[in-house]
Amino acid sequence: MYTAIARNKRNTWFILGAFILLLAGIGLLAGWLMGNNWWVTGFILLFAAGYATFQYFFADREAIAMSGAQEVTQVDAPRYYRLVENLCITTGSPMPKLYVVDDPAPNAFAMGRTPEQASITVTTGLFELMTDRELEGVLGHELGHIRNYDIRVSLIVFGLVVAVGILADMLLRFAFFGGGRRGGNGQAQLFLLIFGIIAAIITPLLAGAVQAGISRQREYLADATSAMTTRDPDGLASALGKLAEFGQPLKKANTSMAHLWIADPLRPNAMERMFSTHPPIPQRIERLHAMGGSF
Repeated sequence: MYTAIARNKRNTWFILGAFILLLAGIGLLAGWLMGNNWWVTGFILLFAAGYATFQYFFADREAIAMSGAQEVTQVDAPRYYRLVENLCITTGSPMPKLYVVDDPAPNAFAMGRTPEQASITVTTGLFELMTDRELEGVLGHELGHIRNYDIRVSLIVFGLVVAVGILADMLLRFAFFGGGRRGGNGQAQLFLLIFGIIAAIITPLLAGAVQAGISRQREYLADATSAMTTRDPDGLASALGKLAEFGQPLKKANTSMAHLWIADPLRPNAMERMFSTHPPIPQRIERLHAMGGSF
């Protein structure tokens, strides 16, 4: 398991590093196409870094607000609080803040920059569908995201994805309105226009691919962490089976935070599966049953 954690962390930072280099390349190319106006490059890089940093510090509040979650206490949700508290005692983890979304779709996600600032959010549909054993597996999965610092990586990815979306829109605007500054060079204007359109289409797709690739790795790792914590991988496997059977889109599903949930909140069609933020549930169940045989 520790080998998997180290490998996934290396792969995650490799993907993020490559993505940042891609942003730098886009900034350099945009500056060159704007007539060697390197201030454009500097502006793009500073904007992307600044916006990603802003998202890093405020994305947890933004995600909770976007999901419509409400904070609950031990008095409000004793079953929820008891299960999380027992898992935290077992692992020696700080008690996270607890939130609930009033939604019949069963789902959950964890958020925060550090374990001390973390939170877990679940839907009312999850409580209604799961037994205590299954719910413990799901909460162990979310606590696994917190213990493995997946929540920090998720915030970084969330910030990059949002920043890249705005960057692509800016490039497209440069393509339409910046060409006139090239002194009537029609070929350069056409090249800039084509580049802006391609960047506006391709860049968000690349951001989605990075988001999906990192999230898939982390979901497998959080499943394994839950199995190690509860010593009951079959409990989480049973919960995932119910999520596959009874899952439905969330009322307030949002593409930018789809990778945070334990189950895909969007139910993508065949054209979108290559960018799915979650590995197939049957594969996750198969891995958990294999772990169960080793306990």
